[in-house]
Amino acid sequence: MHKVLRVLSGLAVPVLTAAVITAGSPGFGAYKVKQGDTLSHIAGRYGTSVKTLVALNKLPGNGNAIYAGEVLKVPAKGSTTRTAQPAKRSQLGRVTYVVKRGDTVSKIAKRFKCSQANLLAANGLRSGDHIYAGKPLQVPVKLHPKKPAKKARTDNTFAGRTYADHIVAQANRNRAILKKRKLPTRTQMRSLIVTTSKRYGVDPQLALAVSWQESGWKQRVVSPANAIGAMQVIPSTGTFASSIVGRRLDLLKPQDNVTAGVVLLSRLTGAARLDLAVAGYYQGLGGVKKNGVYPDTKLYVRNVLRIKAQLERGWDPLR
Repeated sequence: MHKVLRVLSGLAVPVLTAAVITAGSPGFGAYKVKQGDTLSHIAGRYGTSVKTLVALNKLPGNGNAIYAGEVLKVPAKGSTTRTAQPAKRSQLGRVTYVVKRGDTVSKIAKRFKCSQANLLAANGLRSGDHIYAGKPLQVPVKLHPKKPAKKARTDNTFAGRTYADHIVAQANRNRAILKKRKLPTRTQMRSLIVTTSKRYGVDPQLALAVSWQESGWKQRVVSPANAIGAMQVIPSTGTFASSIVGRRLDLLKPQDNVTAGVVLLSRLTGAARLDLAVAGYYQGLGGVKKNGVYPDTKLYVRNVLRIKAQLERGWDPLR
């Protein structure tokens, strides 16, 4: 026999029973009433209203009596009758709070930004129950999942060096521009390098060797350091070369890119012996004179001079 559970009328409820959630009809769940429950408490838990619960369960009168052990239909996730959705259990954590003099349930709920209904339910309390100083309460709080750690960037390093974000961003923009353009084939780029080298008095095999080492004679290549095109020229070097030829060179254009690289080689070979000139193309001649040749620069020089020698013997890397 069921005993009457206090809801809105203030009737006492001595029955002890557990609350369970079971599967319900589509759009609804089922809730088994436990001792201390009220319709307003249940409504708050499921983000609905007392009026809605009365209507869903066809309760008599104003729904002023429900029974421990009674199974009520409650709005489930996705139900159109539900006006709000309480935080899921998986989204709630618990903190222990020791009640202080002057505290009330409403004050504690407000302080921790949780609903009074959830606070009462977490502690087996009913609306109107008194709390006293020194009483420990379990307070439901929303969990804030940790943001996943940022993955280490892999697009901002080149040859063991890391470049600033704004440089990498410029490189990415230039790479995107070149990706959309129709560009010369590698065979056509080779011819362009030879012709331009002869125009500026640079050994074509040297220019070809440098370009092959840098990009494989491909204009579409852009490094994280924003070295652009077949000759892998950075913008500051492009500005320097522009001042020599007397016009602005657009490093994204194949002819201008080759011109900038060849003009730089012309200046370097005129200022230093061949191995140091090649080192200067990679490291900067000023850096070579100030700091000496770095280990990666030495490897670069060996590769370029080896490729140059192979080209002079008739090697064709495109065959």
